[in-house]
Formats: sequence, C-alpha cells, structure tokens
Amino acid sequence: MDIQRLSSGAPDFGQRLDNLLAFEAEADERLEATVASILNDVRARGDAAVLECTEKFDRLQVGDARELELPKEELKRAFDALPEDQRNALEAAAMRVREYHEKQVQASWSYLDADGTLLGQKVTPLDRVGLYVPGGKAAYPSSVLMNAMPAKVAGVAELVMVVPTPDGHKNQLVLAAAFLSGVDRVFTIGGAQAVGALAYGTATIPRVDKIVGPGNAYVASAKRRVFGVCGIDMIAGPSEILVICDGKTDPDWVAMDLFSQAEHDELAQAILLCPDADFIEKVAESAERLLEAMPRRAIIETALQNRGALIHVKSLEEACEISNRIAPEHLELSVEDPEALLPGLRHAGAIFMGRHTSESLGDYCAGPNHVLPTSGTARFSSPLGVYDFQKRSSLIQVSEKGAQSLGRIASTLAYGEGLDAHARSALYRIK
Repeated sequence: MDIQRLSSGAPDFGQRLDNLLAFEAEADERLEATVASILNDVRARGDAAVLECTEKFDRLQVGDARELELPKEELKRAFDALPEDQRNALEAAAMRVREYHEKQVQASWSYLDADGTLLGQKVTPLDRVGLYVPGGKAAYPSSVLMNAMPAKVAGVAELVMVVPTPDGHKNQLVLAAAFLSGVDRVFTIGGAQAVGALAYGTATIPRVDKIVGPGNAYVASAKRRVFGVCGIDMIAGPSEILVICDGKTDPDWVAMDLFSQAEHDELAQAILLCPDADFIEKVAESAERLLEAMPRRAIIETALQNRGALIHVKSLEEACEISNRIAPEHLELSVEDPEALLPGLRHAGAIFMGRHTSESLGDYCAGPNHVLPTSGTARFSSPLGVYDFQKRSSLIQVSEKGAQSLGRIASTLAYGEGLDAHARSALYRIK
C-alpha cells in the first residue's frame, strides 16, 4: 500500500497539502433532479407519495401510512431482547452521553440596567425534532444516542425518528437505542421522502422544526433543499482523522487509529503529522502489516492511497499550525503532554488528548458528541450539542425612565435612516 509522504520543508508543500485536502461533492444533476421531484411530490401528495417511494426504494409495501409507525412496545422488546453485553454497553454509553450533554444546558438570564430597564434572554427548547437514522443492515445505534440524547436533555417535547427498513429488515440495536434514548415516535421510512415528510408534514407524519442525523447523498441533498422550511444540523462530508504524534506512541496504535476513519468510506481522510521521520516509516510498515487482517481492507486501502498522507514536520508547534489549516473533524494528540499543545490549536471538531485516547472511544462512549464538522468547517462550526436544540429569544422591558433616554437615541437614528414612523413611535413615550 502506497500512502503518500509529504514534508513541510518541501517547496511545493502548500500546494500538495491543498490538493490533498481538496474535496468537493460533485453535483449529480440526475440525483438533484430526483430529490427535487421527490420533495415536490411529498409536499403535494403527502402520505401517498411517501408510500409510493417506500415501496419503490425500500421494497416495503403497506396499505396505510399509519402502518409505517412502530409501536413503542416494539422498541422495548428490541431492547429487552439484546444480548446482555450489548445491552450493558448501550446503557453505559447512553449514561455517559447524557451526563456530558447535561453540562451544556443553557439557562435563561436577565439583568436590570441603571434606569430600571430589564434586558435578557429566554432559552426555549424546540417543540419537535426529526432524527434521520440510516437503516437496514448498515445501521448506527451510536448515532441514535448522539442525536437523540442532546435533544431530550435540551427539553425537546417530541422526537420523531425515521429509519428505512429495506425489505422489512429492522435493525434491533437501532430500535433498542431509540427506546433507551426516549424517542417518542418511529417511522420506517428513509431517503429524500422521509426528509420531505418531516419538513412539510403529512397526514400521518408530523412536521418538525429541525432535522438532524446522517444519511446518503439523497438525504444530504434533501436536507439542503428543505433548510429554511425547517432547520438542519449540518451537511457532513467524508470522515476525517488527523493524528499529531511525537514519535513515541506504539506505531501499531497510530496505524489502527488512521484505519478507524479510513474504513468508513473510500473518500475518508487520514493524516499523520510527526517530526520523527523514522517513526513515520514505522507507522507505514505497521499499516502494511495490519491491513491484511482488516475486513474492510479494500475501503481502507483506497482511502489511504487517495486521501491519506504521512507528513514529516519540523516540530510539534508546526504540526499545530498545519492542523489549524486543515481544521480536522477528529484530531488526536498522541504526545507526552497534550495540554501543552492546546493553546496553539484553534480549529478542530473534537480533540482527543493523550496516547490512550483513541478516536473510536469518542464515536461510542466517551460522552461528547460524535456529530462533528467536516471538510474544514470546524473553522466556524461546532459539534452537535444541546444548544442545537434550544433557541434564544431576547427580552426587553423598558422602564418609564429608560424610555426617555432610549427614545431620543432611537428617534435620532431613525430620522437619520428616513424612517419617521420608527422615530415617532419612540418619541410618543417621551414626556
């Protein structure tokens, strides 16, 4: 396996790094046209369109849209029937995710200024949120926990989950995770039609205020198109991992950490930054040897060859500068003193500190959310959290005394903008 080597000291390093990072999801005109057609159909015909799409794409035929909703008893049965080790692991992960997100809850606040005017902010949870979960045999119960837990902690009144069940196959771990997370309603639909149903509402499926959760290209396109009708979490690109290592970690550990994201997708990105050239070659040797036993070998190999890199840097400080330029989704600091590097790091979705902190722990059970910004958007975006399920309203209660001074300021500015009614509205309150 040939993973490209880069050196920060090379004259063309900047251009080669840019080429490595370049990722633009090519707009597939046929896909976009299909998604637009499906959304328009769902908006116009509601349940009938959803039923037709579900039969066509998931090979699931039901006579009534109400049959698409799973009873809560089925979710509980799925949870109760799990093998003990899976049930215990799911419960432990859910507890840690819940405890972490409880720290994020924002409270309303207010204060009185000198003239008795009250100013503040009222924090309110969203009324109803839709959670999209990939379905069938390729399913992710961890994503159910990561999306549902912060919504419930935020106080969302109703959480509606959609999950495709191709050929009627229901993933029991996903249903168990929905039960454990307190999901209120579950519908066995997927694809662009599920996004449309959540965004516009049908006779059976309720309209939501926000749609969260991962999906394929059709789901991503549909989420992008319905934004504005409702909120969305983000449009995520391929998974990414960047490891900064001082050359003293077991090279097998580092190689497997790179694999952990490369196995997601042929377009996933895995990069190592290290000041020790000999260690970089040891990691390459480990990767070559360990790859043989990986069930998803073909995917890992393609990802590492096309979008992976082992980069020799001058120092750990320079590694931090390059990391900020990349703004990775997952950043591992596999070094002796990770806290010493933190002040120099500005852009990352999640930072995994120390040699024993593998990124995979964050995917499942560490506690922080694994829904993270990708494709450099960590420069301006944050992990999914409780704050994504709360909105803020400004509070303003002007006292009689405050109206005198504020009215003069507002009227002066309003007249300057040529908005006389604004000015007079303020002046009416002045004695």
